[in-house]
Amino acid sequence: MDDEKIVGLVRDTLIVAGTTFKDDKKNAYKRAIHVETSENAKWVMQTILENAEVAEKNSSPLCDDSGIPHLVLEVGPKTVLTGNTLTAIKKGIEEGLRIMPGRPMGIMGGDKERIDQSGGLDSDPAGVEPAPLLIRQTEENVLRLHIMMFGGGPAIRAKTYRVFHKHNMQVVLDKIVEWSKEATAQLGCTPCTLAIGIGRSHYEATSMMIEALVDGQYNNQSEMEEEITRRVNEADIGPLGLHGKTTVLATFMKVGPQRASGVRIVCVRPCCCFEPRIASVEI
Repeated sequence: MDDEKIVGLVRDTLIVAGTTFKDDKKNAYKRAIHVETSENAKWVMQTILENAEVAEKNSSPLCDDSGIPHLVLEVGPKTVLTGNTLTAIKKGIEEGLRIMPGRPMGIMGGDKERIDQSGGLDSDPAGVEPAPLLIRQTEENVLRLHIMMFGGGPAIRAKTYRVFHKHNMQVVLDKIVEWSKEATAQLGCTPCTLAIGIGRSHYEATSMMIEALVDGQYNNQSEMEEEITRRVNEADIGPLGLHGKTTVLATFMKVGPQRASGVRIVCVRPCCCFEPRIASVEI
């Protein structure tokens, strides 16, 4: 595919990711609103859904924190991936951030200045550089890009740490529920979608968490995902912490390869009421 066409496709896909709820997420909100008995909780979720409808209609950001681009690239067995393709993807991300627009959040300067924020704010929305690209194989003969916009709140409340599993899967689930209750109570922007990855290292667990967001479906939950969602909802935190039946809309979990060890590395990200902000395109 021509590089300029890739730029355009990536640009448009980033805008969709930052401004649109997928249909299964809209339906998840509608189901939660239907069963909610708390008027405050119902009002919050109705307002979030109305906000999403307006954002989609106007192609405007779902949230003031428009997010940091996180990319997953699926590569098929006969697909050619070149450096020029990666350059075109980066350019498309930049154009999308400028047009949407993204909130200027990039910090200028060297390592020290970026850490302590003394380098000043980059006024260009494209100064918000994407996170490192994650590549995974697919059996389909395609080159498919998934773009997710990650907000700051969920990153603050996320946790990646070890769990002593004691040769019992339930021990790991109990710890995930414990972390999730703590995180959602502090998040503020609930109801959330829990994204969970379990791996052999912090890098792998976080990668599994990101892949869980790519593969997750609100209308198709595994037994473990359903248990986590149910138990966190029983904490009665509710939308915006106002109590109610829906603290979590759904749980997306991916378990990677494991090794003979007494610990599992678990990553839990309590995605806010607008996340996952995701869109995909074949390039």
